[in-house]
Amino acid sequence: MHWGDAQAVLLDLDGVLTSTAAVHMRAWDAMFRDCFAALGVAEPYTDADYFAHVDGRSRVDGVRAVLASRGVPLPDGDPTDPPGTATAHGWGNAKNAVVEGLFAREGVMAYPGSVAVVADLAARGVPKAVVSSSQNALAVLAAAGYGGQFPVVVDGVVAAAERLPGKPAPDMFLRAAQRLGVDPAVAAVVEDAVSGVAAAAAGGFGLVVGVDRGAGADALRGAGAHVVVQDLDELLR
Repeated sequence: MHWGDAQAVLLDLDGVLTSTAAVHMRAWDAMFRDCFAALGVAEPYTDADYFAHVDGRSRVDGVRAVLASRGVPLPDGDPTDPPGTATAHGWGNAKNAVVEGLFAREGVMAYPGSVAVVADLAARGVPKAVVSSSQNALAVLAAAGYGGQFPVVVDGVVAAAERLPGKPAPDMFLRAAQRLGVDPAVAAVVEDAVSGVAAAAAGGFGLVVGVDRGAGADALRGAGAHVVVQDLDELLR
């Protein structure tokens, strides 16, 4: 399916609409340095871990996946566990505390190419949604200047409330398509994470666009991307 033929477009947030993926990477790195020191994990956390185990996933799923890669068992605990508690949720909440501090100090920037694409979709009357594992999606959208531009947002808060499995499962994307009233086969998804691309491909979306912000074009294509771009403004050319 050609980009211009999509009857709806579903976009990820961090790394697609905003440059916040880089901030999340720094927060994960800081958190896992503390986590690994506390748990006695010798093998250091790297950017490769982020792209392989964290990118696009919920906080708790990211903690689970990274620790599983090191053979470290850890109880899930409870979503209300204080940051640094020896549970998957506790360390996930520690990461969130770091990223919120970074956002407060540095702000949130929207990619100019993404702003142009969102404006083009609005001008053409193409329905659009944000599908993000983040539980801070609404605040990030508002801070980046996207407030009110997406009538449908399926984020980590919605996923938890509706018990939707996170990416790479397709459920969040399928729920957003349902709320937009569109068949996935005639809709497009834009994702920068391998897990997100895999989720869109599994959902049967007609066009899956991978945005290479560091995951690698080959990895995105291997996960099911039909097209890979470096920036969203390439879709308007």
